[in-house]
Amino acid sequence: MTAAPIPEIKPGQSIELLKELHILTRDGKLNQDTRRKLKQVYHLYHFIEPLLDEVTAAPADPAGADDAPARDFTLVDHGAGKSYLGFILYDLFFKSREVGRIVGIETRAELVEKSRALAQRLEFARMAFHALTVEESIDSPLLPGTVDVVTALHACDTATDDAIRFGLAKEARFMVLVPCCQAEVASVLRRHKNESFAKTPLSELWRHPIHTREFGSQLTNALRCLQLEAHGYQVTVTELVGWEHSMKNELIIARRTGAPRRNARERLEQILDELNLTDLGGRFLA
Repeated sequence: MTAAPIPEIKPGQSIELLKELHILTRDGKLNQDTRRKLKQVYHLYHFIEPLLDEVTAAPADPAGADDAPARDFTLVDHGAGKSYLGFILYDLFFKSREVGRIVGIETRAELVEKSRALAQRLEFARMAFHALTVEESIDSPLLPGTVDVVTALHACDTATDDAIRFGLAKEARFMVLVPCCQAEVASVLRRHKNESFAKTPLSELWRHPIHTREFGSQLTNALRCLQLEAHGYQVTVTELVGWEHSMKNELIIARRTGAPRRNARERLEQILDELNLTDLGGRFLA
């Protein structure tokens, strides 16, 4: 469908999709809230598009034959929910190309069925959706042995860790993660608070409940970055949008180099021990 002549909308975008995602109102217009949402969508796409360009630029034929077909590639959106991110990426990038596919992984079967129906209605033929847990998705024959890009947008609590585990197992070239509601580390800090007071003066950093929550959130992402670096990824951390739009704002981009940071695992172990978080060794050190 041809896009309406709204200056903020990129040429060729599906108006029907933007309405389904509630970026456009039902009468095809932008209001103040939806204009802000569209700005956030484009900002996230700004970070992902260069990674997809890099993936597609890699030769399909290692020998570099001129007549080699375009290289196929796979992006997996983990904890996809309503597949908001996947549909936007397909519309802006994949739709105009003959290769490349997006796979949405979501445990809630009813959301998977709705995404399948929308993809069929929009004729987004190279989108697939599967109701799988992270453990099932790692070994499922429905997904390839390796993937190019793993995304997880506002993956709540440990869902970001699940996406990382999937990406490591699939040797993803890139991971793009926007964590949300990191509660697990804070809960362990809270559970061992009394012992931590006797162990380290650093426990003052999370003595008050609000600090436990905030420190736990920041610590969670620091541990994730070390985990990725220990597995041979170069990590960049930046803000997704201005803080006036969202407090769940941290964007982690990991690029697989195959060269692990030598002291990353050691640092991880030291932090978990110092902060009395050894209960989490199985999550961050496995």
